[in-house]
Amino acid sequence: MRFVPSSCLREGMITGKDIFGKDGVFLLAKDQIVSNAIVEKIVELGYQGIYIKDEISADIEIRNVIDDSIRQKAISAVKSMFESLDKNNEKKMEESLEAAKRLVEDIIDEIMNSKDLIINMVDLKVFDDYTYYHSVNVAVISMVIGMTMGLSRDDLCKLGLGALLHDIGKVFVPKEILNKEGNLSDEEMQLVRNHAEDGYAYLKEKWDIPIKSCLAVLIHHERYNGTGYPKGKRNDKIHLFGRIIAVADVYDAFTSDRPYRKAVLPSDAVEYIMGASGVYFDPEVVRIFVQKVAPYPLGTCVKLSNGNVGIVIDNYEDVCLRPKIRLLNTDEEVIIDLKNDSDSWNITIIGVEEI
Repeated sequence: MRFVPSSCLREGMITGKDIFGKDGVFLLAKDQIVSNAIVEKIVELGYQGIYIKDEISADIEIRNVIDDSIRQKAISAVKSMFESLDKNNEKKMEESLEAAKRLVEDIIDEIMNSKDLIINMVDLKVFDDYTYYHSVNVAVISMVIGMTMGLSRDDLCKLGLGALLHDIGKVFVPKEILNKEGNLSDEEMQLVRNHAEDGYAYLKEKWDIPIKSCLAVLIHHERYNGTGYPKGKRNDKIHLFGRIIAVADVYDAFTSDRPYRKAVLPSDAVEYIMGASGVYFDPEVVRIFVQKVAPYPLGTCVKLSNGNVGIVIDNYEDVCLRPKIRLLNTDEEVIIDLKNDSDSWNITIIGVEEI
């Protein structure tokens, strides 16, 4: 199985995973033949691509960190919270918050069952539902980091809830500003930045939310060197939850299409976060992050510095940029282990190949 960008999808390909449309509506099951109509629908929905099965990736199994059904329920719960707040429906908001708390527990159980798993997924997001997909992804990545750092279950629950709710304050920002394609004015930027404090104040005053979860909403845009907002805190003066969510938030935002820019590759997002370690991000959080999130997910086709093209078949926690690769431009099977093969230590990945 491998991820294929929408621009490379062709009629006759076989789906590798179930595909969902807007509002979690089931679109196409795995192991089904892709038609031209489905390709058009995928492009219309704003998917960057989908997973397919083919000869070069037949032996590659890509496991989800959490089950698709739990993920879709979490996305629905987050969407319900945003819509309930937007419509000032307090009863529905209370129900959605309780559902979110239960789902955080379910997600923790899933993560604990997959604790040795590296996140190898290229996420599949519906463009119009970005905020809800993003909130769930940030929560999952944050909880994976938190679990690896040894947080207690109680703290993982509080971290996960704070991560799910980290952008709830954006309900108070005019939609035309959030969806603006060009640069924001200083006044518009300030309105966007207010979402952290607005979300914190709303949750703290209105709902029975753990204070650590509320705090995470307030400080997820603080930066390690003090250049973040709203308080300009730095280093360990930023609560650990904020330092964790900051990394997860930036990674998922960078790898998503937005109105003002296209998504970047997972490898580019990971390298940015690594480069900003000790500047914008807590070095220890970054160290854990690069162990658990693969810059070249399984099934990624890559270009090598020696001119070869291959497909990633295994990743290593301790050397995230040097996976195991099966070459595709050879007559017989050749596998290069960039970590363990001393003859390959002079070879690097120089890009991603769209096949």
